[in-house]
Amino acid sequence: MIKKDAQRSLEKKLGYRFKEKAHLETALTHPSYRHENSGVLADNQRLEFLGDAALGLAAAADLYRRFETVDEGALTHKRSKLTNRTTLARIGRELEIGDHLRLGRGEERSGGRQRDSNLTDAVEALIGAVFLDGGQKAVERVYQRLWRTDLADIVAADMDNPKGALQEFCQKHWKTSPSYEIEAQSGPAHERTYVCVARVQGEKRGTGRGTNKRAAEMEAAREALMALEKEH
Repeated sequence: MIKKDAQRSLEKKLGYRFKEKAHLETALTHPSYRHENSGVLADNQRLEFLGDAALGLAAAADLYRRFETVDEGALTHKRSKLTNRTTLARIGRELEIGDHLRLGRGEERSGGRQRDSNLTDAVEALIGAVFLDGGQKAVERVYQRLWRTDLADIVAADMDNPKGALQEFCQKHWKTSPSYEIEAQSGPAHERTYVCVARVQGEKRGTGRGTNKRAAEMEAAREALMALEKEH
């Protein structure tokens, strides 16, 4: 059994109190612990499966509401950033979930409490446990609490720094950087309009217009990023 003070500590960080404490205990039970203890009948693998689906739905619904003009491909990319293993492992560390895991002796000795895969699986299992205990609305509340920093980063990248987001995307996929060129400009000096092209690997991927070069580059980057996210 997990100690009551440990349960309360984790529930406080989650922002959710379990009605059925058994759900929480199962979410924190690594398969190695079940294999070494014949009286333990369940581990967190099934809850991990459920939590992955519940978290994906919570993230998808939230992004759908936040980004009303963003297409399916871009939304899928944003959801992936919110639910990938890097993000989940970081959240697991913020929750100090490793301190609460029930591990087998071998897993314990090999550093399993801080292993990214164990933290990731446990976070997904916790979400699955919340779903079983309180339904999807409870999952959405936990999601809003634990993922608020990641959501803020995504909103900021989309709204304020499309060039930075495009740079990150290009580095991730091709280890290269986009380039920008002013294709045209028109109007009097005090009312100039610039047309910028964003190129990725030499190929034109976005076009933007603005009253200065920076604004035109931002719009070109945003268009290029949306096109590339849709393809990937």
